[in-house]
Amino acid sequence: MERDVQFIGQSMAFLDAVERTSLAAPVRRPVLVIGERGTGKELIAQRLHRLSPRWGEPLVTLNCAALPETLIEAELFGHEAGAFTGATRARAGRFEEADKGTLFLDELGNLSMAAQERLLRAIEYGEVVRIGSSRPVNVDVRIVAATNADLPRMAKEGAFRADLLDRLSFEVITLPPLRAREGDVHELADYYGRRMASELEWEGWPGFSDAALEALDAHVWPGNVRELRNVVERAVYRWGRDDEPIGEIIFDPFENPWQQESPEVVDEGPCSTPASEGERAAVPERPAESPCDLPSDLRAAVEAYERGLLLDALRRHRWNQRRAASATGLTYDQLRHCIKKHGLHETVTSAI
Repeated sequence: MERDVQFIGQSMAFLDAVERTSLAAPVRRPVLVIGERGTGKELIAQRLHRLSPRWGEPLVTLNCAALPETLIEAELFGHEAGAFTGATRARAGRFEEADKGTLFLDELGNLSMAAQERLLRAIEYGEVVRIGSSRPVNVDVRIVAATNADLPRMAKEGAFRADLLDRLSFEVITLPPLRAREGDVHELADYYGRRMASELEWEGWPGFSDAALEALDAHVWPGNVRELRNVVERAVYRWGRDDEPIGEIIFDPFENPWQQESPEVVDEGPCSTPASEGERAAVPERPAESPCDLPSDLRAAVEAYERGLLLDALRRHRWNQRRAASATGLTYDQLRHCIKKHGLHETVTSAI
């Protein structure tokens, strides 16, 4: 396989998805790929094509979210000259281009109902009709579709054709997000780091420091593998030397230390009453019986509250300290410090 379409990972969730892909590849039936952004849905489509008997024929891709609704049907099924404004000459659609091969429809949930109806007919009868024509064209195309949308829910709500969903879901391959791929973050980081170091013509690969690896582990990766690749390649590029392990990870390239904070909106809360501008200028002293009185020992109250939040985060994440750290906005080392500060070592150990 080419360098850019390799599957990197060893977690069971990931390997199960790859195995199901290999099993479905030779079968001449539609496949629906479900996954969050950046999980590798297009790579799965490429694998399905290359391991199928159609590997020597075209693999044609159409991103259904990249085109306005008025053009999707023309892109899929083609058009004749003069079919609409701007159609100066006839043009074959993606179905005809993919004849004998595979058509990959990315972001399938964005198809209009009219396009869905025509897509269903193309799958059922193996023929398409160009816009502006009445003559059907026979095509032999395998459909691979991908989405992050909840298609069953959309079908129940009438936003997606239930009969089309039934036709496309012969096999459904669900890709796990990176946060569910135990152990794959380090393997992927090493792979993309080495590749970037080679591109920069480094003499060797120093790897990542322990602190950097802990930071990579603690991140939740909303953009999945695509985000990890950007983060790792940026870290290698910015580090700029091959004689010391990479020790700095920048997750947010848009972070601006000089950005001015927007004025905070004061939430007066349940303990406040509406006041005029004159009354706000001189805030009256609260009466002793106010329910918002400060506790007698503020420091103890704050520490008790912090301890409670920490315990709750640990319980929610089944005492996984890295995930609890990420959920509370702390680094792994900061979380460990808090556990020590509040004397929770025995509690955490007994729970594990």
